Amino acid sequence: MVRLFRYLALATFLAFALFPLFWMLKVSVTPDDLMYGEGVRLWPSRVTLVHYTDVLRRTQFPLFFRNSLIVSAATALLATAAASATGYAFSRFRFRGKAWVVGVMLVTQMFPLVIIVAPIFRLLAPLGLTNSLAGLVLVYTAFNTPFAAFLMQSFFEAVPKDLEEAAMMDGATRLGAVVRIILPLTLPGLAATGGFVFTAAWSELLFTLMLNSSAAVSTFPAGLLGFVSKFSVDFGQMMAAGVLALLPAGLFFFLIQRYLVQGLTAGAVKG
Repeated sequence: MVRLFRYLALATFLAFALFPLFWMLKVSVTPDDLMYGEGVRLWPSRVTLVHYTDVLRRTQFPLFFRNSLIVSAATALLATAAASATGYAFSRFRFRGKAWVVGVMLVTQMFPLVIIVAPIFRLLAPLGLTNSLAGLVLVYTAFNTPFAAFLMQSFFEAVPKDLEEAAMMDGATRLGAVVRIILPLTLPGLAATGGFVFTAAWSELLFTLMLNSSAAVSTFPAGLLGFVSKFSVDFGQMMAAGVLALLPAGLFFFLIQRYLVQGLTAGAVKG
């Protein structure tokens, strides 16, 4: 009886969580003439892929898709590398001003993004980093690294110091011990951190709107707004673009799911 209740609760949760995705898929394959004519139905009487072909052939979505992929992958790589170095330093070393550094990093997470967009624009404009993918990568890396560093710190603290000390006694340098011993043991943490940063950069909208005014460097969250006009919304193409945008993130998490589950579980227990 308890098991049945658990299955029912799990099924209810999955239905509630996945229903928006199902509705997005349903709208994306609904012909325009049935969009409002059939009322609220779980599945249309006819389906079409014309919205997908229109998105891929007649819009700039492939360009936005490529830009998002470049920005998210570069941000995940840079932020994970910086967070790993910072988290390792927090975990293994005691140095003067450490508490202040940690405090400042925490404070940076407390400001609403909307109040710091203008100062960031003033900083990036003279450097020529507005209207560029490099500017977005720089901003996303800076904002995601503090939280990612604290995340990585918990994973490094889970690895006994004796392991790297033994490697150093055998002649390895500290960097060599970290690369050969510590990092392989923290692969679940690296995957979890990289997944978190990739998702945050993939779905971010505010900075890409405020720092970029050219369609050539826009990402897909900003590109979705192109389906909204003054008097109408092209729901079919917008939902089709949304479904296509889910594929890279879904594929990414599918590939790292084994490390991600291990990493999130370890972080929850030891963090």
